[in-house]
Amino acid sequence: MIDRSTVQALESVSTATLSAQLRSRGIENAFLEHLTVGQPGKRMVGEARTLRYTALREDVFAVRGGGMNEQKRVVDTIRPGEVLVIEARGDLGAGTIGDILALRLMRRGGVGVVTDGGARDTPALRELGLPLYFGAPHAAVLGRRHVPMDSDLPITCGGVLVMPGDVLCGDAEGVVVLPAAIAADVARAAVVQEREERYITEQVAKGESLDGLYPMGEAHRKQFEHWSEDGADEVS
Repeated sequence: MIDRSTVQALESVSTATLSAQLRSRGIENAFLEHLTVGQPGKRMVGEARTLRYTALREDVFAVRGGGMNEQKRVVDTIRPGEVLVIEARGDLGAGTIGDILALRLMRRGGVGVVTDGGARDTPALRELGLPLYFGAPHAAVLGRRHVPMDSDLPITCGGVLVMPGDVLCGDAEGVVVLPAAIAADVARAAVVQEREERYITEQVAKGESLDGLYPMGEAHRKQFEHWSEDGADEVS
């Protein structure tokens, strides 16, 4: 599980900052694309629990799609702090999750849902308050386009590889994926970056030139250190 200090740090920084930190470590493809933000006012930090939907084939759906299928099994075994991440191939022609399963996920301690497919019951999903990122609303059940095939394996969601146990961070802009092995380091560096950017923003607001400020040169670096020591960077 992610330690609490890392979770708190990740909850305090933007996905834009996290994306920049990942890029500095050579990871360019980490922001999930073409997703709608279901709860813009909520942050999401959790470990990935992955679920894969394949394209519909009626004979396979007849065997794997009904009853306690893979979708329901995963939701029913979500652990506290996990985010359900669904690979739906970017197919928006059916829902991939609805309000009842989302409610069950919440009761299990799940902290969010991310799918590059459709979501159904979206008004009710928004009322639940669960962080939700999805391709588009669609009222049809998943059996119109998908087979819930398997879980707990590497998947592609929103054009990004998601490994089981990766750390997913979401805000009003979208979702970024952090490899679990570097999540704590990225979190610490992101907090420092945003502190520096608060200083830079303050100086720009005062009319300072960007020259030597962004990126920060030696003169401003010394001023920034005094600014930090004086507690000017504290956020109430």
